[in-house]
Amino acid sequence: MKSINQKSKSAIENAIKGLNGQPILLVGMMGVGKSTIGRRLAAILNMPFADVDDEIIISANMDISDIFENHGEDHFREGERKVIQRLMDGKQKVIATGGGAFINEQTRALILKQSVSIWLYAELDILVSRVNRRNNRPLLKNGDPKKIISELSKIRDPIYALAQYHIRTDNAPHSKTAINIIKALSV
Repeated sequence: MKSINQKSKSAIENAIKGLNGQPILLVGMMGVGKSTIGRRLAAILNMPFADVDDEIIISANMDISDIFENHGEDHFREGERKVIQRLMDGKQKVIATGGGAFINEQTRALILKQSVSIWLYAELDILVSRVNRRNNRPLLKNGDPKKIISELSKIRDPIYALAQYHIRTDNAPHSKTAINIIKALSV
């Protein structure tokens, strides 16, 4: 791994200082790269990383698709809110949320009040290409992924835009997106 130059060290220190002890929460549409980018960002900032979906699976002892199927989306969203609240424990870390977490009004209020929120976004075709690599997305099980994501984006994008920072991911390497987040936070 390349050594970090003084300019990069300074940007990282400024980014961490600018957080005022709060966690970073990544929000955005499914397939945008929240988990992968979050892991890279946490590594660069030398912070813990948490993926809300992984934490829900552990807490429920059940896959997300099974939670949706057996208990419904409302039950899942309530569990998601509780997990996010638990993860926001006053310690700095990077947290990747599920695509619908920020849409829930209570969860969004919690995130906006107690964290630094970052909306990651990408072009529709890139999102579709990424989500088509896996078939574990409950909201995409019954229809054309491009149409579903397009419709969800129309509803969700104005809400995601309430996040404090907006970072485009597109086809850039995830590590470059993590660096772009650090640059935005260090200003």
